[in-house]
Amino acid sequence: METTSMKETSSEPSASPRIRRAQRVALALLVVSGAVNYLDRGTLAVANASIRGDLGLSMGQMGVLLSAFSWSYALCQLPMGGLADRVGPRRLLGAGLILWSLAQAAGGLVATFGWFIIARIALGIGEAPQFPSAARVVSNWFPLRERGTPTGIFNAASPLGTALAPLVLSILVVSFSWRWAFIATGAAGIVVALVWFALYRDPVRSRLSVDECRYLDAGAEHGVSAPKVTFADWRELFSHVTTWGMLIGFFGSVYLNWVYLTWLPAYLTTERHMSLLRTGFAASVPFFCGFIGALSAGWFSDLITRGSRNAVASRRNAAVVAMLGMVAFTIPAALAQSNTVAIACISVVIFLANAASACSWALATAAAPSNRVASLGSIQNFGGFIGGSLAPIVTGFIAQRWSFVPALLTAAAIAFIGAMAYLLLVRKPIPEHSAHAAAAAPSGEAPAAQS
Repeated sequence: METTSMKETSSEPSASPRIRRAQRVALALLVVSGAVNYLDRGTLAVANASIRGDLGLSMGQMGVLLSAFSWSYALCQLPMGGLADRVGPRRLLGAGLILWSLAQAAGGLVATFGWFIIARIALGIGEAPQFPSAARVVSNWFPLRERGTPTGIFNAASPLGTALAPLVLSILVVSFSWRWAFIATGAAGIVVALVWFALYRDPVRSRLSVDECRYLDAGAEHGVSAPKVTFADWRELFSHVTTWGMLIGFFGSVYLNWVYLTWLPAYLTTERHMSLLRTGFAASVPFFCGFIGALSAGWFSDLITRGSRNAVASRRNAAVVAMLGMVAFTIPAALAQSNTVAIACISVVIFLANAASACSWALATAAAPSNRVASLGSIQNFGGFIGGSLAPIVTGFIAQRWSFVPALLTAAAIAFIGAMAYLLLVRKPIPEHSAHAAAAAPSGEAPAAQS
Protein backbone atom coordinates (compact mmCIF):
# COMPACT_ATOMS: atom_id res chain seq x y z
CA MET A 1 0.00 0.00 0.00
CA GLU A 2 1.34 3.37 -0.95
CA THR A 3 1.76 6.17 1.57
CA THR A 4 2.58 9.75 0.77
CA SER A 5 5.97 10.91 1.95
CA MET A 6 6.22 14.61 2.50
CA LYS A 7 10.00 14.76 2.45
CA GLU A 8 11.43 17.52 0.32
CA THR A 9 14.67 17.25 -1.56
CA SER A 10 17.00 19.98 -2.62
CA SER A 11 16.64 18.90 -6.27
CA GLU A 12 12.96 19.89 -6.39
CA PRO A 13 12.51 23.11 -8.38
CA SER A 14 10.63 26.08 -6.99
CA ALA A 15 7.73 27.80 -8.73
CA SER A 16 8.66 30.07 -11.60
CA PRO A 17 7.26 33.64 -11.77
CA ARG A 18 4.84 32.46 -14.47
CA ILE A 19 3.54 29.65 -12.26
CA ARG A 20 3.13 32.03 -9.32
CA ARG A 21 1.13 34.46 -11.48
CA ALA A 22 -1.10 31.63 -12.68
CA GLN A 23 -1.63 30.49 -9.10
CA ARG A 24 -2.60 33.99 -7.93
CA VAL A 25 -5.00 34.54 -10.83
CA ALA A 26 -6.60 31.12 -10.37
CA LEU A 27 -7.13 31.60 -6.62
CA ALA A 28 -8.48 35.13 -7.02
CA LEU A 29 -11.02 33.93 -9.57
CA LEU A 30 -12.01 30.94 -7.43
CA VAL A 31 -12.59 33.21 -4.42
CA VAL A 32 -14.72 35.65 -6.43
CA SER A 33 -16.78 32.93 -8.13
CA GLY A 34 -17.15 31.04 -4.84
CA ALA A 35 -18.31 34.16 -3.01
CA VAL A 36 -20.93 34.83 -5.70
CA ASN A 37 -21.89 31.14 -5.52
CA TYR A 38 -22.69 31.39 -1.82
CA LEU A 39 -24.20 34.86 -2.13
CA ASP A 40 -26.70 33.33 -4.55
CA ARG A 41 -27.42 30.38 -2.25
CA GLY A 42 -27.90 32.71 0.73
CA THR A 43 -30.42 34.99 -0.96
CA LEU A 44 -33.32 32.68 -0.13
CA ALA A 45 -32.27 32.43 3.52
CA VAL A 46 -31.92 36.21 3.93
CA ALA A 47 -35.27 36.90 2.25
CA ASN A 48 -36.95 33.98 4.06
CA ALA A 49 -39.59 35.98 5.94
CA SER A 50 -40.41 38.28 2.99
CA ILE A 51 -40.83 35.36 0.59
CA ARG A 52 -42.99 33.40 3.02
CA GLY A 53 -45.24 36.41 3.46
CA ASP A 54 -45.42 37.24 -0.25
CA LEU A 55 -46.05 33.69 -1.47
CA GLY A 56 -48.00 32.49 1.59
CA LEU A 57 -45.64 29.63 2.49
CA SER A 58 -45.52 27.68 5.76
CA MET A 59 -42.30 26.94 7.66
CA GLY A 60 -42.42 23.37 6.33
CA GLN A 61 -42.83 24.57 2.72
CA MET A 62 -39.93 26.96 3.17
CA GLY A 63 -37.83 24.05 4.40
CA VAL A 64 -38.66 22.16 1.19
CA LEU A 65 -37.81 25.24 -0.90
CA LEU A 66 -34.51 25.73 0.94
CA SER A 67 -33.58 22.10 0.27
CA ALA A 68 -34.56 22.01 -3.43
CA PHE A 69 -31.22 23.52 -4.41
CA SER A 70 -29.29 20.98 -2.35
CA TRP A 71 -30.90 17.90 -3.90
CA SER A 72 -30.00 18.81 -7.48
CA TYR A 73 -26.61 20.10 -6.35
CA ALA A 74 -25.83 16.86 -4.51
CA LEU A 75 -26.92 14.56 -7.34
CA CYS A 76 -24.92 16.54 -9.90
CA GLN A 77 -21.75 16.21 -7.83
CA LEU A 78 -21.22 12.66 -9.10
CA PRO A 79 -20.96 13.46 -12.84
CA MET A 80 -19.41 16.91 -12.32
CA GLY A 81 -16.30 15.53 -10.63
CA GLY A 82 -15.60 13.19 -13.52
CA LEU A 83 -16.27 15.99 -16.03
CA ALA A 84 -13.87 18.34 -14.23
CA ASP A 85 -11.17 15.67 -14.41
CA ARG A 86 -11.92 14.93 -18.06
CA VAL A 87 -12.72 18.27 -19.79
CA GLY A 88 -10.93 20.60 -17.37
CA PRO A 89 -12.25 23.23 -14.95
CA ARG A 90 -12.05 26.19 -17.35
CA ARG A 91 -14.90 25.08 -19.61
CA LEU A 92 -16.92 23.30 -16.92
CA LEU A 93 -16.90 26.05 -14.29
CA GLY A 94 -17.46 28.76 -16.93
CA ALA A 95 -20.56 27.00 -18.23
CA GLY A 96 -21.77 26.44 -14.67
CA LEU A 97 -21.39 30.13 -13.84
CA ILE A 98 -23.62 31.13 -16.74
CA LEU A 99 -26.30 28.53 -15.94
CA TRP A 100 -26.49 29.25 -12.23
CA SER A 101 -26.58 33.03 -12.77
CA LEU A 102 -29.54 32.72 -15.15
CA ALA A 103 -31.32 30.43 -12.67
CA GLN A 104 -30.66 32.88 -9.82
CA ALA A 105 -32.12 35.79 -11.80
CA ALA A 106 -35.14 33.63 -12.69
CA GLY A 107 -35.79 33.17 -8.97
CA GLY A 108 -36.62 36.86 -8.79
CA LEU A 109 -39.31 36.50 -11.45
CA VAL A 110 -41.30 33.51 -10.14
CA ALA A 111 -44.87 33.86 -8.93
CA THR A 112 -45.62 30.41 -7.49
CA PHE A 113 -44.07 27.87 -5.13
CA GLY A 114 -43.69 25.30 -7.94
CA TRP A 115 -41.79 27.62 -10.28
CA PHE A 116 -39.56 28.72 -7.41
CA ILE A 117 -38.61 25.09 -6.76
CA ILE A 118 -37.71 24.66 -10.46
CA ALA A 119 -35.50 27.76 -10.35
CA ARG A 120 -33.72 26.46 -7.24
CA ILE A 121 -33.19 23.03 -8.84
CA ALA A 122 -31.60 24.74 -11.86
CA LEU A 123 -29.42 26.79 -9.50
CA GLY A 124 -28.17 23.58 -7.91
CA ILE A 125 -27.28 22.07 -11.29
CA GLY A 126 -25.38 25.21 -12.33
CA GLU A 127 -23.46 25.56 -9.06
CA ALA A 128 -22.42 21.90 -8.91
CA PRO A 129 -19.12 22.36 -10.84
CA GLN A 130 -17.74 25.06 -8.50
CA PHE A 131 -15.94 23.06 -5.83
CA PRO A 132 -14.92 19.96 -7.84
CA SER A 133 -13.47 22.37 -10.43
CA ALA A 134 -11.72 24.34 -7.69
CA ALA A 135 -10.17 21.15 -6.29
CA ARG A 136 -8.91 20.27 -9.75
CA VAL A 137 -7.51 23.80 -10.26
CA VAL A 138 -5.52 23.43 -7.03
CA SER A 139 -4.37 19.95 -8.05
CA ASN A 140 -3.32 21.28 -11.48
CA TRP A 141 -1.44 24.38 -10.32
CA PHE A 142 0.01 23.36 -6.91
CA PRO A 143 2.26 20.45 -5.88
CA LEU A 144 0.92 17.97 -3.34
CA ARG A 145 2.74 19.42 -0.31
CA GLU A 146 1.37 22.95 -0.91
CA ARG A 147 -2.32 22.27 -1.54
CA GLY A 148 -3.72 22.91 1.94
CA THR A 149 -3.32 26.70 1.86
CA PRO A 150 -4.89 27.24 -1.59
CA THR A 151 -7.64 24.79 -0.67
CA GLY A 152 -8.34 26.86 2.44
CA ILE A 153 -8.36 30.02 0.32
CA PHE A 154 -10.93 28.78 -2.20
CA ASN A 155 -13.04 27.29 0.62
CA ALA A 156 -12.94 30.67 2.38
CA ALA A 157 -15.11 32.02 -0.43
CA SER A 158 -18.12 30.15 0.93
CA PRO A 159 -18.26 31.84 4.37
CA LEU A 160 -17.23 35.14 2.75
CA GLY A 161 -20.22 35.02 0.42
CA THR A 162 -22.47 33.89 3.25
CA ALA A 163 -21.21 36.70 5.50
CA LEU A 164 -21.77 39.31 2.80
CA ALA A 165 -25.26 38.01 2.02
CA PRO A 166 -27.06 39.35 5.13
CA LEU A 167 -25.25 42.70 4.91
CA VAL A 168 -25.78 43.33 1.19
CA LEU A 169 -29.04 41.50 0.55
CA SER A 170 -30.88 42.77 3.63
CA ILE A 171 -30.44 46.31 2.29
CA LEU A 172 -31.76 45.25 -1.15
CA VAL A 173 -34.73 43.43 0.36
CA VAL A 174 -35.67 46.32 2.67
CA SER A 175 -34.99 49.12 0.14
CA PHE A 176 -36.45 47.47 -2.96
CA SER A 177 -37.79 43.90 -2.72
CA TRP A 178 -36.61 40.32 -2.40
CA ARG A 179 -37.03 39.93 -6.18
CA TRP A 180 -34.35 42.54 -6.94
CA ALA A 181 -31.94 40.72 -4.62
CA PHE A 182 -32.17 37.63 -6.87
CA ILE A 183 -31.91 39.59 -10.12
CA ALA A 184 -28.89 41.67 -8.97
CA THR A 185 -26.88 38.64 -7.82
CA GLY A 186 -27.71 36.79 -11.04
CA ALA A 187 -26.33 39.69 -13.10
CA ALA A 188 -23.14 39.72 -10.99
CA GLY A 189 -22.58 36.04 -11.82
CA ILE A 190 -22.71 36.68 -15.56
CA VAL A 191 -19.94 39.28 -15.20
CA VAL A 192 -17.80 36.82 -13.22
CA ALA A 193 -18.30 34.16 -15.92
CA LEU A 194 -16.95 36.51 -18.60
CA VAL A 195 -13.90 37.35 -16.48
CA TRP A 196 -13.27 33.64 -15.78
CA PHE A 197 -13.24 32.77 -19.50
CA ALA A 198 -11.00 35.75 -20.25
CA LEU A 199 -8.31 35.13 -17.60
CA TYR A 200 -8.15 31.48 -16.50
CA ARG A 201 -6.28 28.74 -18.41
CA ASP A 202 -5.79 25.07 -17.50
CA PRO A 203 -2.09 24.13 -17.32
CA VAL A 204 -2.49 21.45 -20.00
CA ARG A 205 -3.09 24.34 -22.39
CA SER A 206 0.05 26.17 -21.31
CA ARG A 207 3.61 25.79 -22.55
CA LEU A 208 5.30 24.64 -19.38
CA SER A 209 9.05 24.15 -19.07
CA VAL A 210 10.55 20.90 -17.76
CA ASP A 211 11.27 22.51 -14.37
CA GLU A 212 7.71 23.88 -14.16
CA CYS A 213 6.30 20.41 -14.83
CA ARG A 214 8.64 18.90 -12.22
CA TYR A 215 7.49 21.50 -9.68
CA LEU A 216 3.81 20.78 -10.28
CA ASP A 217 4.33 17.00 -10.32
CA ALA A 218 6.35 16.87 -7.07
CA GLY A 219 5.01 14.23 -4.70
CA ALA A 220 2.58 12.68 -7.21
CA GLU A 221 3.00 9.90 -9.73
CA HIS A 222 1.30 12.03 -12.37
CA GLY A 223 0.66 15.78 -12.48
CA VAL A 224 -0.18 17.96 -15.43
CA SER A 225 0.56 14.93 -17.62
CA ALA A 226 -1.86 12.60 -15.79
CA PRO A 227 -4.04 10.43 -18.07
CA LYS A 228 -7.67 11.46 -18.48
CA VAL A 229 -10.06 9.78 -16.09
CA THR A 230 -12.29 7.02 -17.46
CA PHE A 231 -15.65 5.78 -16.22
CA ALA A 232 -13.91 2.66 -14.87
CA ASP A 233 -11.49 4.87 -12.92
CA TRP A 234 -14.40 6.86 -11.45
CA ARG A 235 -16.51 3.82 -10.61
CA GLU A 236 -13.57 2.05 -8.98
CA LEU A 237 -13.35 4.75 -6.31
CA PHE A 238 -16.50 3.30 -4.70
CA SER A 239 -14.67 0.04 -3.96
CA HIS A 240 -12.52 1.76 -1.31
CA VAL A 241 -13.42 2.20 2.35
CA THR A 242 -11.63 5.57 2.23
CA THR A 243 -14.19 6.87 -0.27
CA TRP A 244 -17.14 5.82 1.90
CA GLY A 245 -15.56 7.28 5.03
CA MET A 246 -15.15 10.64 3.28
CA LEU A 247 -18.72 10.52 1.93
CA ILE A 248 -20.29 9.74 5.31
CA GLY A 249 -17.98 12.08 7.19
CA PHE A 250 -18.79 15.06 4.97
CA PHE A 251 -22.51 14.24 5.29
CA GLY A 252 -22.27 15.01 9.01
CA SER A 253 -20.12 18.10 8.57
CA VAL A 254 -22.29 19.72 5.91
CA TYR A 255 -25.55 18.78 7.64
CA LEU A 256 -24.66 20.83 10.72
CA ASN A 257 -23.18 23.66 8.65
CA TRP A 258 -26.29 23.88 6.47
CA VAL A 259 -28.61 24.13 9.46
CA TYR A 260 -26.92 27.46 10.17
CA LEU A 261 -26.47 28.41 6.54
CA THR A 262 -30.15 28.02 5.64
CA TRP A 263 -31.94 28.78 8.91
CA LEU A 264 -29.74 31.19 10.89
CA PRO A 265 -31.50 34.45 9.82
CA ALA A 266 -34.94 32.90 10.44
CA TYR A 267 -33.71 31.41 13.74
CA LEU A 268 -32.56 34.82 14.96
CA THR A 269 -35.81 36.54 13.96
CA THR A 270 -38.21 33.76 15.04
CA GLU A 271 -36.58 32.13 18.07
CA ARG A 272 -34.54 35.11 19.35
CA HIS A 273 -36.89 37.89 18.17
CA MET A 274 -34.37 40.12 16.37
CA SER A 275 -35.36 42.65 13.69
CA LEU A 276 -34.41 41.94 10.06
CA LEU A 277 -31.75 44.67 9.93
CA ARG A 278 -30.25 43.60 13.26
CA THR A 279 -30.35 40.00 12.07
CA GLY A 280 -28.42 41.06 8.95
CA PHE A 281 -25.52 42.18 11.13
CA ALA A 282 -25.77 39.38 13.69
CA ALA A 283 -25.95 36.66 11.04
CA SER A 284 -22.93 38.01 9.18
CA VAL A 285 -20.55 37.87 12.16
CA PRO A 286 -20.39 34.03 12.38
CA PHE A 287 -19.70 33.72 8.67
CA PHE A 288 -16.84 36.23 8.78
CA CYS A 289 -15.45 33.93 11.49
CA GLY A 290 -15.96 31.06 9.04
CA PHE A 291 -13.92 32.95 6.45
CA ILE A 292 -11.02 33.15 8.91
CA GLY A 293 -11.53 29.49 9.81
CA ALA A 294 -11.15 28.30 6.23
CA LEU A 295 -8.02 30.39 5.65
CA SER A 296 -6.31 29.34 8.88
CA ALA A 297 -7.25 25.67 8.46
CA GLY A 298 -5.65 25.47 5.03
CA TRP A 299 -2.41 26.94 6.32
CA PHE A 300 -2.43 24.75 9.44
CA SER A 301 -3.19 21.65 7.38
CA ASP A 302 -0.11 22.31 5.23
CA LEU A 303 1.99 22.93 8.34
CA ILE A 304 1.19 19.62 10.04
CA THR A 305 1.34 17.71 6.74
CA ARG A 306 4.92 18.88 6.10
CA GLY A 307 5.92 17.31 9.40
CA SER A 308 4.05 14.06 8.79
CA ARG A 309 4.89 10.97 6.78
CA ASN A 310 1.20 10.40 6.03
CA ALA A 311 -0.64 13.28 4.36
CA VAL A 312 -3.98 11.45 4.54
CA ALA A 313 -3.84 10.93 8.32
CA SER A 314 -2.72 14.49 9.08
CA ARG A 315 -5.41 16.15 6.94
CA ARG A 316 -8.08 13.71 8.20
CA ASN A 317 -7.22 14.32 11.85
CA ALA A 318 -7.47 18.08 11.36
CA ALA A 319 -11.00 17.65 9.95
CA VAL A 320 -12.04 15.35 12.82
CA VAL A 321 -10.85 17.77 15.53
CA ALA A 322 -12.71 20.65 13.86
CA MET A 323 -15.92 18.60 13.61
CA LEU A 324 -15.81 17.56 17.27
CA GLY A 325 -15.45 21.24 18.15
CA MET A 326 -18.54 22.00 16.05
CA VAL A 327 -20.50 19.48 18.10
CA ALA A 328 -19.23 20.81 21.43
CA PHE A 329 -20.17 24.45 20.71
CA THR A 330 -23.54 23.73 19.11
CA ILE A 331 -24.90 22.47 22.44
CA PRO A 332 -24.48 25.80 24.32
CA ALA A 333 -25.55 27.67 21.16
CA ALA A 334 -28.88 25.85 21.37
CA LEU A 335 -29.38 26.13 25.14
CA ALA A 336 -28.00 29.59 26.01
CA GLN A 337 -30.57 32.20 27.05
CA SER A 338 -28.35 35.15 26.07
CA ASN A 339 -28.39 36.16 22.40
CA THR A 340 -24.80 37.34 22.70
CA VAL A 341 -23.61 33.99 24.08
CA ALA A 342 -25.56 32.11 21.43
CA ILE A 343 -24.08 34.17 18.58
CA ALA A 344 -20.58 33.78 20.05
CA CYS A 345 -21.00 29.98 20.16
CA ILE A 346 -22.47 29.92 16.65
CA SER A 347 -19.48 31.96 15.46
CA VAL A 348 -17.11 29.31 16.84
CA VAL A 349 -19.16 26.54 15.22
CA ILE A 350 -19.06 28.19 11.81
CA PHE A 351 -15.33 28.96 12.20
CA LEU A 352 -14.77 25.25 12.80
CA ALA A 353 -17.27 24.16 10.13
CA ASN A 354 -15.35 26.00 7.45
CA ALA A 355 -12.06 24.79 8.86
CA ALA A 356 -13.39 21.23 8.64
CA SER A 357 -14.55 21.81 5.07
CA ALA A 358 -11.15 23.15 4.00
CA CYS A 359 -9.41 20.17 5.61
CA SER A 360 -11.85 17.74 3.95
CA TRP A 361 -11.19 19.18 0.48
CA ALA A 362 -7.45 19.13 1.17
CA LEU A 363 -7.88 15.50 2.21
CA ALA A 364 -9.35 14.76 -1.23
CA THR A 365 -6.21 16.09 -2.92
CA ALA A 366 -4.08 13.80 -0.70
CA ALA A 367 -6.24 10.64 -0.75
CA ALA A 368 -7.08 10.58 -4.48
CA PRO A 369 -4.87 9.56 -7.39
CA SER A 370 -3.75 12.70 -9.22
CA ASN A 371 -6.10 12.20 -12.18
CA ARG A 372 -9.14 11.60 -9.93
CA VAL A 373 -8.91 14.47 -7.42
CA ALA A 374 -12.10 16.17 -8.64
CA SER A 375 -13.84 12.80 -8.88
CA LEU A 376 -13.11 11.84 -5.25
CA GLY A 377 -13.78 15.38 -4.06
CA SER A 378 -17.16 15.42 -5.79
CA ILE A 379 -18.13 12.03 -4.32
CA GLN A 380 -17.29 13.39 -0.87
CA ASN A 381 -19.26 16.54 -1.68
CA PHE A 382 -22.19 14.40 -2.87
CA GLY A 383 -22.37 12.87 0.60
CA GLY A 384 -22.07 16.30 2.14
CA PHE A 385 -24.93 17.75 0.19
CA ILE A 386 -27.21 14.83 0.80
CA GLY A 387 -26.76 16.04 4.36
CA GLY A 388 -27.19 19.62 3.16
CA SER A 389 -30.43 18.63 1.41
CA LEU A 390 -31.89 16.97 4.48
CA ALA A 391 -30.83 19.65 6.97
CA PRO A 392 -33.28 22.42 5.92
CA ILE A 393 -36.24 20.02 5.70
CA VAL A 394 -35.61 18.23 8.99
CA THR A 395 -34.81 21.51 10.77
CA GLY A 396 -37.93 23.20 9.38
CA PHE A 397 -40.29 20.45 10.48
CA ILE A 398 -38.66 20.01 13.92
CA ALA A 399 -38.81 23.79 14.49
CA GLN A 400 -42.44 23.86 13.35
CA ARG A 401 -43.40 20.94 15.63
CA TRP A 402 -41.28 21.86 18.67
CA SER A 403 -38.54 24.53 18.43
CA PHE A 404 -35.07 25.14 17.04
CA VAL A 405 -33.40 23.67 20.16
CA PRO A 406 -34.02 19.96 19.37
CA ALA A 407 -33.23 20.71 15.71
CA LEU A 408 -29.76 22.00 16.65
CA LEU A 409 -29.08 19.10 19.02
CA THR A 410 -30.08 16.61 16.31
CA ALA A 411 -27.63 18.27 13.91
CA ALA A 412 -24.86 18.03 16.52
CA ALA A 413 -25.44 14.28 16.89
CA ILE A 414 -25.26 13.78 13.11
CA ALA A 415 -22.00 15.75 12.93
CA PHE A 416 -20.51 13.54 15.66
CA ILE A 417 -21.30 10.42 13.63
CA GLY A 418 -19.62 12.04 10.61
CA ALA A 419 -16.47 12.75 12.62
CA MET A 420 -16.28 9.10 13.67
CA ALA A 421 -16.67 7.99 10.04
CA TYR A 422 -13.64 10.08 9.05
CA LEU A 423 -11.60 8.82 11.99
CA LEU A 424 -12.38 5.11 11.64
CA LEU A 425 -12.76 4.63 7.87
CA VAL A 426 -10.32 7.04 6.20
CA ARG A 427 -7.00 5.30 6.83
CA LYS A 428 -4.96 5.13 3.59
CA PRO A 429 -4.72 6.82 0.17
CA ILE A 430 -6.37 5.25 -2.87
CA PRO A 431 -3.74 3.61 -5.14
CA GLU A 432 -2.95 5.26 -8.48
CA HIS A 433 -3.40 2.24 -10.74
CA SER A 434 -5.96 0.13 -8.90
CA ALA A 435 -8.61 0.45 -11.63
CA HIS A 436 -6.15 -0.48 -14.36
CA ALA A 437 -4.77 -3.35 -12.28
CA ALA A 438 -8.26 -4.74 -11.81
CA ALA A 439 -8.97 -4.50 -15.53
CA ALA A 440 -5.67 -6.16 -16.35
CA ALA A 441 -6.03 -9.09 -13.91
CA PRO A 442 -6.22 -12.50 -15.66
CA SER A 443 -9.66 -14.04 -15.94
CA GLY A 444 -10.62 -15.76 -12.70
CA GLU A 445 -7.85 -14.02 -10.73
CA ALA A 446 -9.08 -11.38 -8.30
CA PRO A 447 -6.98 -8.26 -7.85
CA ALA A 448 -5.47 -7.59 -4.47
CA ALA A 449 -7.87 -6.08 -1.95
CA GLN A 450 -7.59 -2.33 -1.38
CA SER A 451 -8.53 -0.18 1.54
